[in-house]
Amino acid sequence: QVQLVESGGGLVQPGGSLRLSCAVSGRRLDINTMTWYRQVPGKERELVAAVTSGGSANYADSVKGRFTISRDNIKNTVDLQMNSLKPEDTAVYYCNANIRVNGVTLSYRNYWGQGTLVTVSS
Repeated sequence: QVQLVESGGGLVQPGGSLRLSCAVSGRRLDINTMTWYRQVPGKERELVAAVTSGGSANYADSVKGRFTISRDNIKNTVDLQMNSLKPEDTAVYYCNANIRVNGVTLSYRNYWGQGTLVTVSS
């Protein structure tokens, strides 16, 4: 079955950098858009960055110029390079992928990872 696993979170000082990675496992996968979200307690998940299968990227205004999303369509991974981190970037970051399992499902649906915690603090 399809599984998404995030890694790379941790504690970093303001102005520092982290690189998050999400690995998608499964067979016969047709992966469309891959997205990073983040969430803090009591609030809805916020879209941080998205990248299409063709490599076109979009970013939330709050992270433009600081974060970069990239994907490897051979390894089925998506990364989020986070630079110039701010305390307000503190959140649990989730990987999302819009996937169709060839020969099993007729439509695409969203799959979620378990999340990885990013804490920006001095």
